[in-house]
Amino acid sequence: MALSDLIARQLPYLRRYARILTGSQSLGDGFVRELLEAALADPQVREQVSTRVGLFAAFTKIYAGAGAQLEVSGAGTPEDATVASRLELVTPRARQALLLSSVEDFSAAEIAEILDCPEADVPALIDSAVEEIDAGSRSDVLIIEDEPLIALQIEEIVTSLGHNVVGTATTHAQAVALFDAHRPELVLADIQLADGSSGIDAVNEILAKFSVPVIFITAFPERLLTGERPEPTYLIPKPFSDDFVRATIGQVIFFGSTAPLR
Repeated sequence: MALSDLIARQLPYLRRYARILTGSQSLGDGFVRELLEAALADPQVREQVSTRVGLFAAFTKIYAGAGAQLEVSGAGTPEDATVASRLELVTPRARQALLLSSVEDFSAAEIAEILDCPEADVPALIDSAVEEIDAGSRSDVLIIEDEPLIALQIEEIVTSLGHNVVGTATTHAQAVALFDAHRPELVLADIQLADGSSGIDAVNEILAKFSVPVIFITAFPERLLTGERPEPTYLIPKPFSDDFVRATIGQVIFFGSTAPLR
């Protein structure tokens, strides 16, 4: 496979990972842009990114080297300033190990190569991140999902983490009404709802009035990760694993805010 084809195929997943890791679309995309520029300028980087593992390993080096000091074109919003300052509080290696395992489905050996650490250290890193998430604050959660079985699965995962589900909405109008009634600290929202309304529209109406972290859920994540318009920072594809949801909720609650999508 040509290098350009491999990068194009893996780019949506790398961008998803970068956003969850940093808690920001602009910061995450900035790190990815930095990697692509390095690959163009440096033959050694270009050789390294010729595999999926190598691509994520090269990204990790840039993330570790740049830290919260990365200058991102278009950044500078209050959200990005908050995220950049909080990046220093994260345990980067442990959280990266968990996200690489739960979100990107890398093996322990692959994670060790990506993080440049002994394979034997990987399970302990993941356990450390899980313990950090499980010990975190508990939140009231609103679920916006029109498929009953999926809504039930999400509710079971959320409550198993110690959070409280204030309600499940199946339409735009129900979502806004439930949010206004309960003011939850976290929203998990499907993209398309039962009556043909949009979960994105419902979330935007909520975010126009209140700042609340949001995780979007969709069966077609690649349609929302094109780089052509504002996109979700946090995105869970259907079908999803419990570990994927746990890791994403842990990052969302840590970083705290989500900008509206227009």
